[in-house]
Amino acid sequence: MQIEYWAIAASFLALTYAAILAYKIKKQKVESQKAEEIAGHIHDGAMAFLNREYKVLAFFVVIVSLVLWFSPGLGFKSAISFLAGSVFSMLAGNIGMRIATRANVRTAEAVKESILKGLDISFSAGSVMGFSVVGLGLLGITILFILFKDPNVIFAFGFGASSVALFARVGGGIYTKAADIGADLVGKIEAGIPEDDPRNPAVIADNVGDNVGDVAGMGADLFESFVDSIIAVMALALGAKLIFGENAIMLPLLLGASGIVAAIMGNLIIKFKKNKNVHNILNWGIWTSAVVMMIFSYFVTKYTVSGGQVWGVFGSIVTGLVTGVIIGLATEFYTADKNRPTQAVARASKTGPATNIISGFSLGLMSTIAPVLAIATAIFLSYKFADLFGIAISAVGMLSTLGITLASDAYGPVADNAAGIAQMAEFGQEARERAEQLDAIGNTTAAIGKGFAIGSAALTALILLISYGQVVGLEAVNLMSPTVIIGLFVGGLLPVVFSALSMRAVGDAAGKMVEEVRRQFREIPGIMEGTGKPDYKLGIKISTDAALIKMIAPGLLAVLAPVLVGLFLGVEALAGLLAGAIVVGFLLAVVMANAGGAWDNAKKYIEAGNLGGKGSDTHKAAVIGDMVGDPFKDTSGPSLNILIKLMSIVSIVIAPLLLLI
Repeated sequence: MQIEYWAIAASFLALTYAAILAYKIKKQKVESQKAEEIAGHIHDGAMAFLNREYKVLAFFVVIVSLVLWFSPGLGFKSAISFLAGSVFSMLAGNIGMRIATRANVRTAEAVKESILKGLDISFSAGSVMGFSVVGLGLLGITILFILFKDPNVIFAFGFGASSVALFARVGGGIYTKAADIGADLVGKIEAGIPEDDPRNPAVIADNVGDNVGDVAGMGADLFESFVDSIIAVMALALGAKLIFGENAIMLPLLLGASGIVAAIMGNLIIKFKKNKNVHNILNWGIWTSAVVMMIFSYFVTKYTVSGGQVWGVFGSIVTGLVTGVIIGLATEFYTADKNRPTQAVARASKTGPATNIISGFSLGLMSTIAPVLAIATAIFLSYKFADLFGIAISAVGMLSTLGITLASDAYGPVADNAAGIAQMAEFGQEARERAEQLDAIGNTTAAIGKGFAIGSAALTALILLISYGQVVGLEAVNLMSPTVIIGLFVGGLLPVVFSALSMRAVGDAAGKMVEEVRRQFREIPGIMEGTGKPDYKLGIKISTDAALIKMIAPGLLAVLAPVLVGLFLGVEALAGLLAGAIVVGFLLAVVMANAGGAWDNAKKYIEAGNLGGKGSDTHKAAVIGDMVGDPFKDTSGPSLNILIKLMSIVSIVIAPLLLLI
């Protein structure tokens, strides 16, 4: 069998496994009619948003496809690749969203029996997202390579994936945080009612937002990293086949295929391991996948790479794997409520929201040290092992077990929804507490997942920058050139402006949500007594409209900036722009993700009964800090990962056009 067909076989294995898990989830019965009704509202709201978002995206995709088709040096192959990348990314997000919004109520039913049953269903839902992403990503790249035989053409597949990812991440992030802040500010702070209380008009929109932002959005983000890193390595291998051998171009495809098998093995460990400590169960699965992948990668490397380069390439792959783990552990250290940094943020809440915010923001700034040193070490070692090809293949190594790492992240929103449904459907204190336990662990895994996504984005953007340099023939960039310095400054500026646009969008949308919730509390009789019913649809409409309108400006900024700089200042200035954006974007993403995660878990630490517990002034201060952190960690921060990758991939795609000017 040809190597390409092994990759296709692994893709179908991933998609088949996802389909089996989805079927098993749907077979689980829901006894409570009230819970089914609540879940129906969440599902309908999520799918309505996704359908409207995809209509906007479809217009963008068609326009860009036509531009690529008729542009000199690009043509129909680039247009088809772009279209395929867009469709596959949207399909992965759609599958993940559909299953997540079916699994939430089944998880809520399951935790009435045991926390392990709830973990089984929620993690299965996360796994559907994870294996859909890797299956569709690997399948798309492999089919296009069989058709076109040129990885440089397939960069347009990554461009399609990146475009969808940015709009999904920004739109989903605006949606979820507008609803979350509106629900918390009026519900928790002003009305003094619990989280996920059915009396809150924003509560359904809040639960919809968890799926829109952290399932579809995160899935699109990592789909993009996964495919971009594989395509970039294939392109570099094509140019270095005299060093690494003719078959080296197939190495990333086989690593992707091996990662699917390793992730399924880790997934099965989680499904069958019986342990009351859910966090340990998840760690067992993730570590098993990493170890199995390490073993597979040696044999795959030996099979595809020239003899003298095997150990260097293998060392680079292991470096990527280990770097991903280190960044994840560093993120957990700074954001988990069991550790001192987050507890210090919680203690700062005793003197009010201002000190809470100062403490959390300083934590975010300080937390950049470990990820930067980890990425710098990975670059140094990988380059020593196998030159530029080593840096590129380390990114694929980091993302190789994405099937399970994404599952451990995407299960969190399902558990969060389950806790909300258990509260609204009155499943009782024990079921609610079990769901909250799953949610708390999901918060930690989500924080680790965000750290992992940031690290992989930095490495992926770096190898895309290297690929861009090779496509346009740049051996070096002259830092004494005025146009390069201009490019560096503009590149550093873009993540800052991009973050400002997305943060402002959340603030504006949240303000409208707050006004609507206050209006309903004021004008609908009997809401607080439980005799009146809130209008949940208005809350969903506010979040949906705001997300779809406000996602356009940041998205266009990411696509147009490299085009304009490349056309007016030249290819070297564009390389400067990418370098500036990668450095500033990476640092800003780490700051926002970790500060936001710490603020969130500081609030949860207090809600667990520490420092006065729920309802205390300390708790109210922490809730305000958490609301500031919400757009940090769930809107602007994660979107920056996509920004730096999208600008890099746009630069590669338009490179043939720039060379003609």
